[in-house]
Amino acid sequence: MAISAIINPEPVSKFENGSTVVLQADLELVSSQFHEPVKQTTLVETTEITEDEVTEVSEPENVAAKPLPADNIDGQPQLSSVVSGILEPASGAKKLRKMLLETNELIICPGVYDGLSARTAMELGFNAMYMTGAGTTASRIGQPDLAIAQLHEMRENAEMIANLDPFGPPLIADMDTGYGGPIMVARTVEQYIRAGVAGAHLEDQVLTKRCGHLDGKKVVPREEYISRIRAAHAARVRLQSDFVLIARTDALQTLGYDECISRLRAAREEGADVGLLEGFTSKAQAAQAVKDLAPWPLLLNSVENGKSPIITVDEAREMGFRIMIFSFATLAPAYVAIRETLTRLMKEGIVGTPKHITPVKLFEVCGLQQSMEVDMSAGGTSFKAGL
Repeated sequence: MAISAIINPEPVSKFENGSTVVLQADLELVSSQFHEPVKQTTLVETTEITEDEVTEVSEPENVAAKPLPADNIDGQPQLSSVVSGILEPASGAKKLRKMLLETNELIICPGVYDGLSARTAMELGFNAMYMTGAGTTASRIGQPDLAIAQLHEMRENAEMIANLDPFGPPLIADMDTGYGGPIMVARTVEQYIRAGVAGAHLEDQVLTKRCGHLDGKKVVPREEYISRIRAAHAARVRLQSDFVLIARTDALQTLGYDECISRLRAAREEGADVGLLEGFTSKAQAAQAVKDLAPWPLLLNSVENGKSPIITVDEAREMGFRIMIFSFATLAPAYVAIRETLTRLMKEGIVGTPKHITPVKLFEVCGLQQSMEVDMSAGGTSFKAGL
């Protein structure tokens, strides 16, 4: 199954016994150009209303059908035009799905782990972001990426980042193994959707998992992994969400390349929108994976100094990857900067903050002007004298 546009057809109104109206809404997964047609999944939701309460039933808005701005390259819209073309604060999932369906661009997602790193990515104008599990574990509970952070920590952090700006970039998040069997996987997807997360990757490691760039990884049998994908797909269909489900496999280290491709193909057939093969051992292997799974969109996880060779953005674009995440893009530099600063404090007795990094500047990155506007537009006087 390929990435699809999830839309609601027009509700059907009908009278029963002259006193009630039954509204029925069918949810249909519509296959895109990425893959052959698949069986439809239909949900029927019935609501009984008294005749006195009958009002006109309007046609649901199909945002995916709206024309986009003229900005395009070779007939394809750009990522920036996709985001700006959605005038209302649409869900991050809808934005991300439109990026995948309506452009051919590589979606670059810096790894963020807290509010400040996310605000910095937004300040620089990135079209999407990635909440790293390793960064969340390190920053929130000060622990290594060894399945110590669970659903509560991960969902709470993702919700905070995803809701910093209702018009901001969509957030892809780490969902690890789904934190249990099919029931827990479904619960995780439901909570991520309600938290405003645009999409997440679900992997095939055992529950006592570890970072994808460590040795000693173990994966569950293929059928157990596919049951996770089925549960995740069913959960997002049940919530009628555009949530982008990313199937990740860590089987390369123990079972080899062919098994990874087989697992991703099986996940695709069960509803996954995007694939992720973790831990490529060479650039040639990464390029081959794109070819073997084409035209299904693939995500590349870039971890410098990890188990895989460094692949640049231009190289990933040429290979045909559609999403590229940089898991340690802010976490590793933050550690370096913090350590250097604290070493200076210990040795010299000063922090040495650059002159232009004032408290006001940091607060501006975190939305100070917007907060001031809210207060003043409501008639508040807290900022009448300035800051």
